[in-house]
Amino acid sequence: MTDQTPGTPHVAVLGGGVMGETLLSALLTAGWTPEQVEVTEHAAARADELAGRYGVRTGASNRDAAVRADVVLLAVKPNVVSTVLDEIAPVLKGGEVVVSVAAGVPIAAYEGRLPAGTPVVRVMPNTPAVVGKGASAIAGGAHATDGHLVLVEKMLAATGLVVRVAEKDLDAVTAISGSGPAYAFYLIDAMAEAGVLLGLTRDLATRLAVATVEGSAALAAQSGDHPVVLRERVSSPDGTTVAAVRELDAHGVRAGVVAAAEAARDRSRELGAQYAG
Repeated sequence: MTDQTPGTPHVAVLGGGVMGETLLSALLTAGWTPEQVEVTEHAAARADELAGRYGVRTGASNRDAAVRADVVLLAVKPNVVSTVLDEIAPVLKGGEVVVSVAAGVPIAAYEGRLPAGTPVVRVMPNTPAVVGKGASAIAGGAHATDGHLVLVEKMLAATGLVVRVAEKDLDAVTAISGSGPAYAFYLIDAMAEAGVLLGLTRDLATRLAVATVEGSAALAAQSGDHPVVLRERVSSPDGTTVAAVRELDAHGVRAGVVAAAEAARDRSRELGAQYAG
């Protein structure tokens, strides 16, 4: 495969879990046909489920799938990446692109186990990709060209936002968008709990909290205004919102979010160092 291959090259998705299925669905939405995609999955019942739902070839052998692929997409847990690479490396013919969504595993770990010159693209997705509202960052290795990155962007387009970064920035991306959905869910839960304490039913409080966070995110994306500007539009002088935000500041919520992101970044670095070693 050349670095500017047009169309939809054959893709092997190694791993049929939630993220593997998300990527499979994204590929089909982006224009790949079921004949151009296959998925490996060791659990026979799950493999049958994916085959029935999407009409793609499924099987248990990563090696066999890699033989037929132009793009090998690793959607496996980080702790089995080395094993999978050792399986597929001997059958790569040269020119295949290896793409991985495994968190924390540095590009050097792939390049060290794959044939020399193999293009590698590392992806940091997040869980909202399952509903097409994700945020993914991609970084290319030493042999990944602009054409390879364009191809990966096309593959991920249906999952949501896709941005290019340098690999050194993936730890920060992990801290903001990779772990970020947990921060949002934490806030939703806190808002819902507050609603219950103020006398609402839990169901109503949760529905209001989810709709408010969802709507606020959509407004921020659509308007393009700085979050501070949007916040000030909600805040009447000496009103309820000003009183509420004052309490958030007094309880160190902003500082807590920054500290959480720093902790996530540091842990991402630690995990990356383990895999690099």
